[in-house]
Amino acid sequence: MKRRKHYTITPWNVVAKFTAEPLRTQRDLLLDLVYRARDTEWGQRLGFSEIAASEDVVSSYQSAVPLHEYGDYRSDIDRVRRGESNVFWPDRFEHFAVSSGTVSEGRIIPVSREMLKRNRSFSLTAAWHYMNSTGHFDLPFGRVLSVPGRVEADAFGREAIVGEVSGLLASVSPRIIQTFVEAVPRRILNHPIWDEKLNAIVDSTLEMDIRSIVMVPSWAIVLFQKLIARYNARSNARHRECVQTVREIWPNLRVFFSGGVALSSYRDLLIQQIGPPDIDAPDMDFVESYGASEGFFSFQEVPNQHDMLLHLDNGVFFEFVRIDDTSPEPIRHTISEIELGIPYRIMVTTCSGLWSYGIGDIIEFTNTNPYRIIVAGRTSEVIDKYGEAMYGDEARSALEYACRESGTTVHDYHVAPTDLTSDTLPGHLWLIEFDGVPPDLNLFSEFMDSHLRSVNRHYAIRRESRAFLPPEIVAVPNGTFYQWLTVTRASVSAQSKIPRLSGDRLIADAVLSISRNNTLHPVETASNSPNRGT
Repeated sequence: MKRRKHYTITPWNVVAKFTAEPLRTQRDLLLDLVYRARDTEWGQRLGFSEIAASEDVVSSYQSAVPLHEYGDYRSDIDRVRRGESNVFWPDRFEHFAVSSGTVSEGRIIPVSREMLKRNRSFSLTAAWHYMNSTGHFDLPFGRVLSVPGRVEADAFGREAIVGEVSGLLASVSPRIIQTFVEAVPRRILNHPIWDEKLNAIVDSTLEMDIRSIVMVPSWAIVLFQKLIARYNARSNARHRECVQTVREIWPNLRVFFSGGVALSSYRDLLIQQIGPPDIDAPDMDFVESYGASEGFFSFQEVPNQHDMLLHLDNGVFFEFVRIDDTSPEPIRHTISEIELGIPYRIMVTTCSGLWSYGIGDIIEFTNTNPYRIIVAGRTSEVIDKYGEAMYGDEARSALEYACRESGTTVHDYHVAPTDLTSDTLPGHLWLIEFDGVPPDLNLFSEFMDSHLRSVNRHYAIRRESRAFLPPEIVAVPNGTFYQWLTVTRASVSAQSKIPRLSGDRLIADAVLSISRNNTLHPVETASNSPNRGT
């Protein structure tokens, strides 16, 4: 049996290797994973020894190993949290990522030591390619502001930690990186109260030479607001001139490494806050990456692109299932079989012992040489109460279009269905935190409606037949969604996210209740009636 040859992986050679031989890279990676796990409980049950010895490892693997969901793992994950090894991976796990929900009730994903090392290499690769493509090799001479998620001791009572994957990665960061590269000391990053942590981060970095930021974009907006306000408060006390933008405080800021949520919804507002380019401060660069608790999957090797390079050698073997394939045993495609522009559910096999595991995301390929993707949303990110089948990427693109046409930006949003009654047609309720509410919300709704008609056939048919209302826009006060998070979450952190789409009104009604009690500014609503916007 020919084992996979292990190369010394460095930021400057890993991409060249897997882009030169993508199919072989993925095949050899799968062979390596099943061979190493052949003596585990799962490996013996699924016949990994036979798969590793077969002529066609990919076909043999797909024939023997079914698609898995979290329920297939739940009881075994509890076992490995108690300290058992050799269950689905030979490693003894000491790190567990919260994929969704809370530590007590959510999905807990084991993260092996190898995966943590590979994800750290992934981050270095993204940074190297940014510097190599832009010539900003002075980036390491300043500080990087990274705001990872929270981790805590695992409740199962042994020496293990559980939390958000960014926090797990930060916990194994080398001491030299913590001391000479990272801007924020560990004692602040580990602060349990999120708002107090952001305030402490601002105070500790006001006078620093921040050159790069690694953060979820939705929380960066909050951090930047606090930064400018705190700097101006000190300036007033010292009789200095106030500032309007972040780069007046951090003039050497060059790049924002983004992950966690789609950057496109926040990019314009971030640019506003950071400030326009000038002679001393060139254009701000954005590098988006796509990762999850299960692994880090893709990144922009050249900044400011609309798609990302799929990383084919980061401990993850990929399979893809078309979202329109709803059969009990759907066809599983490898990278050699995908089609451009088709939405796929993504399944991963990893060096943490996940075997053909569905992570709940939808991606589309934009290129095959090299393999490049965009993230279209979550498999659960859809509203289809009335047959309109509006997916998360369609909602996001409609909102971005309306913002461009109206000259505004948004902080956060949530979409829920409105009910069909004897007097009112069904539709969608959009709760939006604007950075400057458009003067005409009805016109904003028309922009969104027009775009949704152009990208969603099901929605267009229902609108044309006058069986569906145009979007009902409600502008809620800034800070409303953050208040909702603090009320509904045991703790708020860097990875806390606002659910974008919901098939019921539970979140929407709670947010509306908070907004009505918020005195920051009155709630503004686009008028909506069965006869409007036909």
